[in-house]
Amino acid sequence: MDVGGRLQMIRKMKGLSQRELAKRVGVTNSTISMIEKNNVSPSVSSLKKVLSGIPISIGDFFTMETEEIETESVVYKPEDMPDIGSNNLSLYLIGARSKGRSMDLLKECYAPGAETGPEMLQHPGEEGGVVVSGEIELTVGFQVYQLKTGDGYYFNSNRPHRFRNISDEVCEIISANPSV
Repeated sequence: MDVGGRLQMIRKMKGLSQRELAKRVGVTNSTISMIEKNNVSPSVSSLKKVLSGIPISIGDFFTMETEEIETESVVYKPEDMPDIGSNNLSLYLIGARSKGRSMDLLKECYAPGAETGPEMLQHPGEEGGVVVSGEIELTVGFQVYQLKTGDGYYFNSNRPHRFRNISDEVCEIISANPSV
């Protein structure tokens, strides 16, 4: 197996320079260069250290198909965003096929009268977003907020919360929260 070539491909796919990867793991960039050129064969522990800066596990490094490495999406067209919502609420998940996602980035579309449900939501982490168009009623705990185009929000999502469109227009929000 071409360990050096694979390392270089994955490093570039993640948008890292040799210098940045070297800095992250505390080695010289010439060390990264020599590994990528197959001038040195790193020990398993050295390779694990280098891979921790990407980050990717040693198992994924050796088992990931080259086609997967080369074709991992960076840009997502509307047809690449599955709608994970229900009823009058569309939740388009951006980056759905990204492996190891640590956050859910959503384009939320609330039809007039749409809501996240009659029960308050609660989940680990934090949540934030920006109203792109329309208006939305946000309830966090006992506080009720009216957000308009351009308004943003950010809160600990362990607190009970819900969203509701009480206007006659569609409301669009771009939001992020932890992938649970």
